Formats: sequence, C-alpha cells, structure tokens
Amino acid sequence: MYMKIKSFVDSRSFKNVIIGLIILNGITMGLETSKDIAFTYGQFFKYFNTFVITIFTIEIIMRIYVYRVSFFKDGWSIFDFVIVSISLMPTSGGLEILRVLRVLRLLRLVTVVPQMRKVVMALVSVIPGMLSVAGLLTLLFYISAIMATKLYSETFPQWFGTLGESFYTLFQIMTLESWSMGIVRPVMEVYPYAWVFFVPFIFVVTFIMVNLIIAIIVDAMTELTNTDKSNVVEEIHISEDHTKEELQSLRNEIAEIKELLLKKNSQDKIC
Repeated sequence: MYMKIKSFVDSRSFKNVIIGLIILNGITMGLETSKDIAFTYGQFFKYFNTFVITIFTIEIIMRIYVYRVSFFKDGWSIFDFVIVSISLMPTSGGLEILRVLRVLRLLRLVTVVPQMRKVVMALVSVIPGMLSVAGLLTLLFYISAIMATKLYSETFPQWFGTLGESFYTLFQIMTLESWSMGIVRPVMEVYPYAWVFFVPFIFVVTFIMVNLIIAIIVDAMTELTNTDKSNVVEEIHISEDHTKEELQSLRNEIAEIKELLLKKNSQDKIC
C-alpha cells in the first residue's frame, strides 16, 4: 500500500492534475470578482472551491504519509502545508481576512512547476547581494530627497513639500514615468539649472543602480543553470562509473565461467 501511494504521489500525471486544478481555481477566482458572473454561477464556484480544497487536503495528507518527517524538513512542502491550512480555516468570527488570503493557494503553482521554483530559488539566493545594492540605493534616495526638499519645497510643495513627498516624486522620476514633461520641465521653468540635479540622479539611480540589481539576478540565474548542468554531468559520470563496474564484474564472472569450463573439459578428456 505504501509503495502504491508513493508512486501515485510522485507520478507525473498526479502532478499534472494538481497543476490543472490550481489553474482552474485561479480562473474561477478571477471570475468571482465579476458581480454578474458571481451572481449567476456563485453556487458552482462555491462547490468547485470546496472540491479543490478537498483534493489539496488529501494530497497533503498523502505526502505526509509518504515522506513522514522529511515532509516537514522541506521548505516547499511546509509552504504547501501553510497555504492549504489557510484555506481550511473558517472565515467567520472576525477572520474574514482569511477569505482574501485563500487566493494565495495559487502560489502553489510555484512549488509544483520546477521552472518557477528555480526562479524563486535564484531570487532568494541573491537577497544578500540585493540588500547591499538596495541599501546604497536607499542612501542615494535619502540624500537626493533632502536636497530636493531644500531646493524646491517652497515653489513646488505638491512634489517636494516634505521629505516623504520628495521620496515619492524621486521614485516616480526613477521609473521614468512623466518625469520630464510632468515634473522636471515645470521645475526648470522656475529653476533653469534644475537639470543639473535631476539628470545625474536619473543616470545613477535608474541606469546604474537598477540595472545592477537586474545584473545580480541574471548572474544568479546563470549560476543556478550552471549548477544544474554540473549536477547532470556528475550524475552521468556516476552512471558511467557504475556501468564500468558492472561490466568489469561481468567480465570477471565470464572469465571464471570459462576457467571452470576449461577445467571440466580437461577432466572429461582425462577420464
């Protein structure tokens, strides 16, 4: 029974069913946001959500039965367990927020699809490097926000009236959304040399710092891909070594059989 359940849980067809249910559940959750569709098919959506949660719960129970303690040592398995547990909690008695959090079950797609899991692992691996860049970026923002507030707060209080407003305005400029016609050109009408402040800010923050974060992520993805390739090559070498050992063992056995046959033939001739 144990081996049957294990083979069933680990089978590709079962994982495809789970992926299909997650996608269908995501579609129904999106349709529920339409009042007209929810009014017409609300009961169907309710039954389908119950069905999906039931399947997910059974899946988690089977995985716990198969992997036992190892299940709770795997971060992805714990993530699935938490997501399914949230879906099972009641949404009444002040816990209405859990009804919204049930949409998080769609994140299970990350744990089921290996490619998505690799991307998440790459993002997690670059957090230390990104923190350093983010710290430097925050420092540049802070210095620039102080300068912008002191320079332009009196004339443009809606953009640079306070330190927080300056932060938000500089963030908008960093994204290059209406930075020129919407903010910088109106400022330059009063302060003609304002470009001396804004252009270097865009160059350093947008073109250097943000691209540096992207470069760190790309480098992590490349390193992860190279690691996967190394693991595949190592597995091939191990398989080759194992095959060589088996061939050598077969040769030795054949040699022993030949030796026994020769001895037997010699004895038969003597007789």
